[in-house]
Amino acid sequence: MKAYFDELETRDPERREADLFGRLPGFLAGALKKAPGLARFLDGIDPAAIDSRAALTALPVLRKSELMEFQAANPPFGGFADEGAMRGRRVFLSPGPIWEPEAPEEEAIHSARAFFAAGIRPRDTVHNAFSYHLTPGGFLLDAGARALGCTVFPAGIGNTDMQVDAAAALKPSVYCGTPDFLKVMLDRADQAGKDLSSFSRGLVSGGALFPSLRAEYASRGVKVLQCYATAEFGVIAYEASDPDGNPHPGMLLNENLIVEIVRPGTGDPVEDGEVGEVVVTGFNSVYPLVRLGTGDLSAIMTGTSPCGRTSRRIRGWMGRADQRTKIKGMFVDPKQVAEVIRRHPGIARARLVVTRDGESDAMALKVETSNGAVPDTAALGASLRDITKLGGTIEIVPPGSLPNDGKVIADDRDYSA
Repeated sequence: MKAYFDELETRDPERREADLFGRLPGFLAGALKKAPGLARFLDGIDPAAIDSRAALTALPVLRKSELMEFQAANPPFGGFADEGAMRGRRVFLSPGPIWEPEAPEEEAIHSARAFFAAGIRPRDTVHNAFSYHLTPGGFLLDAGARALGCTVFPAGIGNTDMQVDAAAALKPSVYCGTPDFLKVMLDRADQAGKDLSSFSRGLVSGGALFPSLRAEYASRGVKVLQCYATAEFGVIAYEASDPDGNPHPGMLLNENLIVEIVRPGTGDPVEDGEVGEVVVTGFNSVYPLVRLGTGDLSAIMTGTSPCGRTSRRIRGWMGRADQRTKIKGMFVDPKQVAEVIRRHPGIARARLVVTRDGESDAMALKVETSNGAVPDTAALGASLRDITKLGGTIEIVPPGSLPNDGKVIADDRDYSA
């Protein structure tokens, strides 16, 4: 029995990087011709020059809020899809709202890798409890399981009693869905005297799989791994396990995707290990998205996975990067904090902390310096006021003292008082 989905998962990391950026210029050239919205957003770039990670970082990050504005002005896709390739495909509407065209068939491999790494094999039967209504989630995982060679029951969401009855009759070996709904099904089955012991594996997404819940599933005979997926790219990263089904640390980045971690509010990559926003560039010919900010936080892990796969790993989903906060009736955005820092060399990291001073809002910009720099706090304070239109204090803190949680704005106000 093969240990990996294909040879791409174990190739030399430098070869993987060279392959991705060797293909990117040609992909971009074709995408700019077929997706006029993308061409306008990247106006003036030379696709041939985007042949390295450093060159890619020079392009702007497309935030989902911007994509929604483009789609609202030019429905349904804002010019970011190849509508000439849409015939015979589904169209989805995710919360936001954001319209997404169905991905080409070859994109199903992204999900298939996650199933394989979770110990799922051809001829397994998958109970897919992701939604098939409006959003692409159910279809994305469904396509991956079938590409692997599994049989799929498209259960969708809700109708718990009917799903339990169906699983008791079909006896699927695999559960696929949100982390908590499997427990709902197993508990309901116990109450109704139904046998769902056929479930032995699970692949979950769309929420946090807490260690206690994973341990409970293991105690009930189900080994569950998780993947990180979005509507725009499908499975971005996935867990792998040891022969006993115990998860290895982190999530492996999928093949055929370029993933960056940037400081929230900017397009600037952070150092490995530092928490930031997940930014993804894909090779989907129907929906060619370049440097899309997912709004999710994570961090790159150092080293390679014990499973033998050689792709880089992230720590998984670590919260949301959208930290836009209202202070004294005005919104302050992470990109405004980034602009303050941009104006003042010698600053390594910064964090705007919002508190209460009596009955009024107060904010303090905490700053870590680099290479022993001594910034002008008065000038920093003036920049903060100029950019945010609000006054705040400046506090220089020791290097490494700010939490590594991806937060650029921390709202520490006590709303219960």
